[in-house]
Amino acid sequence: MTAEEEMSNTEGHAIQMEGVDITAKQDGGVLKLVKKEGACTEQPMTGDKVFVHYVGTLLDGTKFDSSRDRGDKFSFELGKGQVIKAWDLGVGTMKVGEVSQFICKPEYAYGSAGSPPKIPPNATLVFEVELFEFRGEDITDDEDGGIIRRTITKGEGYSKPNEGATVEVAVEGIFEERVFDQRDLKFEIGDCESLDLPAGVEKAITAMEQGEESTFTITAKYGYGSAGSTKFNIPPGATLKYKIKLKAFEKAKESWEMNTSEKLEQGAIVKEKGTQYFKEGKFKQATGQYKKIVSWLEHESGLSEGDEQKARTLRLAAHLNLAMCYLKLQEESQALENCNKALELDQSNEKALFRRGEALCAMKEFEQARDDFQKVLQLYPNNKAAKTQVAICQRQLKEQHEKDKRLYANMFQKFAERDAKKEAEKVKEHKEQRQENGEGMDIEENGAQEQTAA
Repeated sequence: MTAEEEMSNTEGHAIQMEGVDITAKQDGGVLKLVKKEGACTEQPMTGDKVFVHYVGTLLDGTKFDSSRDRGDKFSFELGKGQVIKAWDLGVGTMKVGEVSQFICKPEYAYGSAGSPPKIPPNATLVFEVELFEFRGEDITDDEDGGIIRRTITKGEGYSKPNEGATVEVAVEGIFEERVFDQRDLKFEIGDCESLDLPAGVEKAITAMEQGEESTFTITAKYGYGSAGSTKFNIPPGATLKYKIKLKAFEKAKESWEMNTSEKLEQGAIVKEKGTQYFKEGKFKQATGQYKKIVSWLEHESGLSEGDEQKARTLRLAAHLNLAMCYLKLQEESQALENCNKALELDQSNEKALFRRGEALCAMKEFEQARDDFQKVLQLYPNNKAAKTQVAICQRQLKEQHEKDKRLYANMFQKFAERDAKKEAEKVKEHKEQRQENGEGMDIEENGAQEQTAA
């Protein structure tokens, strides 16, 4: 028996076959009948997390599933293929508070296989669905709600831009209904901040597919932070909204896609790019470039002697420059780590020893810092900056010593005063106790008492 015959046979018995065809093909695959209108005008978008109650029945009225019976709302991400096609279509047409009935042909439900034992093959299903809530998709790594996506137009395919990819986008920044930024841009992922775009915009673009158009709500953490933006008149702590369309992109080659020659060639290019960022004071962007060199070449093996030397030189430069960037960013522990890695490649490197000394000095490890600066002087006697730093460390150590001396002197004096006070209280308490027991009188006093008694 066909689905159409089944419908006609059951019409007027359990389910009235009526409603609006909501399929793109208008093939009658999903009929929708609104039983209760929603309370708002907005509808969920692709990627939104929706929360519903539902009751599912066969055409003869047999119930096969119900979230209401379980007492728990059902949630899923719309348009992601997590549910049957009819649900992705149907719930996407609903409004919060709406209750609707959906009659779903097999090809929009469980098809020729069904879902045994409750749903037979080629079954037409009926769902009554109530939409309670929907919310955008959180695309942050920590799922902290910092970047929420609402998809207007779904993109093509599944590929997304990676680090270093060249992207063409249209961006529109909005703050409190005011459009503050509207541009068509072409740039490399990693260069976002140099274009006065917040980090959250770059994170958003790397989550998009080609042709996708979405809106993103970006909190201050991923926006302009506590500083705001004077250029766009954005106050500190502002939450922003961006409408972004990813027109096209070309992915950057991943490390495993490049041979040694390509890695060495690209390494030299990104080194120069990082240096340019550094000169412009864009230290975070510079670190992104230098990190690429490390990731490409750190574990490269089986190289010819010439390539090995080139790779070593690039890695050493990358670690030295990363150390300098982190010192500028006041991230001393990261600077220290990169200095140590540079010294593994060249144990007497002047810049690595000096910058490690600077990092240690900033961390108030003056003795270790002095040792590094002294080693620089031993190896490179003409380094006047190292000589100055040794003197600074000596002064800091002396000041620290004097401070500790005063601290310990005061500490010992306090201990002595405390102990003396305790001893005095102990003697006083002991004396009072003896007097109460009549043990504190001398011999003459005892004698006088005896004569009086006689």
